[in-house]
Amino acid sequence: MENNSIKMNASIQAWDDNNALENSSNIILNGGIIVYPTDTVYGFGVDATNENSIHRLNNLKNRTGPISVIATDRKVVSRWIDIPNDQINEAISYLEPYTTIIYPVKKGIVNELILGPNSTLGIRIPDHPFCLEIAKTCNIPITTTSVNRTGQKPQSNADNILKHFGNDVDLIIDDGDLTGPASSIYLYQRSGLKSIR
Repeated sequence: MENNSIKMNASIQAWDDNNALENSSNIILNGGIIVYPTDTVYGFGVDATNENSIHRLNNLKNRTGPISVIATDRKVVSRWIDIPNDQINEAISYLEPYTTIIYPVKKGIVNELILGPNSTLGIRIPDHPFCLEIAKTCNIPITTTSVNRTGQKPQSNADNILKHFGNDVDLIIDDGDLTGPASSIYLYQRSGLKSIR
């Protein structure tokens, strides 16, 4: 008798493959986990509004706590953040590639499990076409957190990711070796940005 509890290994698809975007968005919108390339390192991507997906991701990483998300552009971010209207343009002007900024966000933007203190959320707009397309296609915040278990080094290529996480994720989107440093993290304050990492 077939044992349905044993999951087949994730498949690997090139980021510019014709079906990569559709397959990835279907998985995310149905509660799954993908690994995808960013402008810095590979990230775990799940629907940031889906409590079950976030629990699955936390179990995979052996951690809990705040998780950042990706956005398509500053206009989207301006609708998410919870700051006075006259401060929004300046606040989103800091969002550059390789940068994550922690903003206070409106209720219901993401599941509360991934928020930081005082309803804050790390947001970035990665300089990678796949990130922008997947965020646009899904039209929800998607998590971005390094592909590793807590205390271990992030994995930098698809073959190693498959070896370590192939039974825990649904799809790996490949863009070769990604060994760049993780994004810089800042906390938004009215007086400017405070460096966190």
